[in-house]
Amino acid sequence: METKIEIPRPKNPEDICDQFKALVEVIRILRKKCPWDSKQTNESIAHLFVEETYETINAIYEHNDEEFSKELGDIMLHVIMHAVMAEERGAFNLIDVMTKIRKKLIHRHPHVFDNLEVNGEEEVVQNWEALKMQEGQRSILDGVPNSLPSLLRAQRIQHKVSRVGFDWENSDGAWEKVFEELNELRREIENKNKEKAVEELGDLLFAIVNTARFEDIVAEEALHLTNNKFTKRFKYIEKKAREIGKKLSEMTLEEMDKLWDEAKQIEKR
Repeated sequence: METKIEIPRPKNPEDICDQFKALVEVIRILRKKCPWDSKQTNESIAHLFVEETYETINAIYEHNDEEFSKELGDIMLHVIMHAVMAEERGAFNLIDVMTKIRKKLIHRHPHVFDNLEVNGEEEVVQNWEALKMQEGQRSILDGVPNSLPSLLRAQRIQHKVSRVGFDWENSDGAWEKVFEELNELRREIENKNKEKAVEELGDLLFAIVNTARFEDIVAEEALHLTNNKFTKRFKYIEKKAREIGKKLSEMTLEEMDKLWDEAKQIEKR
């Protein structure tokens, strides 16, 4: 009979190094002993990393620190798991990961760790981008992942190019572009040119994101909040429908609109 595995525990629970070592050892054991964990690869759990990130963001928006701390733990699990799997195939290890990020942070902050003088946040960001180019990045847009949600990617692209002067002089130009793209979209829809309408809709969304950027509004966050608001109100309609014993398909639009307005009033109170 196989000997029971000793559970890794930190010698000093208040010591961050001991806690980290114990967590890493737990993951190493799971990679050897758990049928599911041992079969995973960096590719097979990549989508789960994204899922955990969104769950963390959701906890942040909900101001739920209890869930926030748990979700950060899940992200830490994935970081360590990916590094351990990379170590197993001889690519790199956790020491490499931590060494690289520590060196990068020091190199990208010469105004903190060296004698560079900067005048405010704007110069810090500009210097950050210049240092990235010195490190071998061929385009200022190379650091914007294709896998980002489209609204967030659009805003990051616009933010990056604005740093080198490729931008409207003020928000008036951005707003004019919104109306221009809106008219073009409407024209293509009226012409029943779906392929072109899809392109124009993308142009319109990109232009709207640009106006948000001028106002320091994160478009991805704004739409996230609206999605949550809509979901909450619609669930109120469903709840009230159940209370009166009706299916939504049996209700009129006027009845549902009335309940929608009730939900809005409850939010205001």
